[in-house]
Amino acid sequence: MNRVALRLKRTTDQGIHDDLQLRLGVWRHVCDSFYFAIDETPTAGADVARQLARLLEQWGEQVQQLRPAGGTAFLPFDFSDECTGWLRVTSPDGNRARMEAGWSSIEGWSFYPSDIADTARNVADFEPVTNTAVDCRLEDLLATVADNRIEFAVSSS
Repeated sequence: MNRVALRLKRTTDQGIHDDLQLRLGVWRHVCDSFYFAIDETPTAGADVARQLARLLEQWGEQVQQLRPAGGTAFLPFDFSDECTGWLRVTSPDGNRARMEAGWSSIEGWSFYPSDIADTARNVADFEPVTNTAVDCRLEDLLATVADNRIEFAVSSS
């Protein structure tokens, strides 16, 4: 059960272009799994579904770091040649959070989807997309990300 209006899903099993969709509130964005398919690091999964599960596992790790004091976390969702799409999660108190989608000029090829931590700590040029903000509790966001991760883990079995 999604507790927050957030979901990353595969839209097709055909190919690696225009096959992912991120939903944040009423906002939708279609992107590619291309950089997941070519990620051959030891932490990458054997297929795109496992790699997406790994990405969502890392999202959870980043959000968990906002507890108990709050702060900001960046969660990548679109790896493109000349930029990346990110969710910015800000928490004033380690309990409440605001998420919004946006873009950075960090190129998608400059880091691996299976290893986002260093890059996520260094997003300095985030440009939010207008009207994408969703407010929630961190606990609900963590549960939603975990549920979404399990969907990918199960589909790769």
